[in-house]
Amino acid sequence: MKKRNYNQKINRMLELPQEVCSNIPKITITGFDEMIIENFKGILEYEEFFVRINTHIGIININGFNLNLENMTNDDIKVTGKLESIEMERTVD
Repeated sequence: MKKRNYNQKINRMLELPQEVCSNIPKITITGFDEMIIENFKGILEYEEFFVRINTHIGIININGFNLNLENMTNDDIKVTGKLESIEMERTVD
């Protein structure tokens, strides 16, 4: 427990964003056409109208039309298309 508190203090002193030093996902939405998810674990399901993405703290469900997965790396993924709704399922407390 002490090591975790020590790491948190160092991260605050260095002003590091939380998503950089943890597995917490960061979601960036640009309008209704683009979404970038950082710190994801994997793709659970992918259809033209539905995407399920697994993260370290839960699942992100994206509904829409003409959905595409672009610019995938080990850490982030870009979803494009007509985004209609986004739901999050927490799997870790």
